[in-house]
Amino acid sequence: MGAGGPDDDDNRWPPWLKPLLKETFFVQCKHHADSHKSECNMYCLDCMNGALCSLCLTHHKEHRAIQIRRSSYHDVIRVNEIQKVLDITGVQTYIINSARVVFLNERPQPRPGKGVTNTCEVCERSLLDSYRFCSLGCKIVGTSKNFQKRKHIATMASDSEDSYCSSSSHGRHINSKVQSFTPSTPPPTSVNYRTAKRRKGIPHRAPMGGLIIQY
Repeated sequence: MGAGGPDDDDNRWPPWLKPLLKETFFVQCKHHADSHKSECNMYCLDCMNGALCSLCLTHHKEHRAIQIRRSSYHDVIRVNEIQKVLDITGVQTYIINSARVVFLNERPQPRPGKGVTNTCEVCERSLLDSYRFCSLGCKIVGTSKNFQKRKHIATMASDSEDSYCSSSSHGRHINSKVQSFTPSTPPPTSVNYRTAKRRKGIPHRAPMGGLIIQY
């Protein structure tokens, strides 16, 4: 394995793993469509030539073949099969039909449930505290150098945004201080002051007693 080369991430994994995760299973075998055992749920790790049905295995007798199973419309593989050929450390396992399995690929989850303290480092699916990834596919992505770089960039962007918000808030705070010293109304001028101080006198009526009305 080379150091620092462009294919370092690919060299970390067996050559059959990524093709396996991209394969579509539980479809009808095109070579044995007339058989009731034509469902493709097998995969040959040596040939890597797509999903196989049980009848196809007659041509892979000396090869390493694994069986894919289904759980809630997602592909899984039993731990006792996959751990013989792959390190699954950090991937959460589940017990389904009395067998311990791992999921091949991530499963969308709208949001973590209440009280969740640990999530998948890639897709943020809820996990038990002792695991890092929810599937084999997430482990590939989460342990790649590019993924670590993207997380670092996202952290830097978040820090930059927080710094900008803090600076903007500080600017608004200073501006509010300046405005607080600005009087809301202009001070009274000397003219206005005299006008404000002047009081009207008591009105006097014209004397009516001396008024003589002639007809």
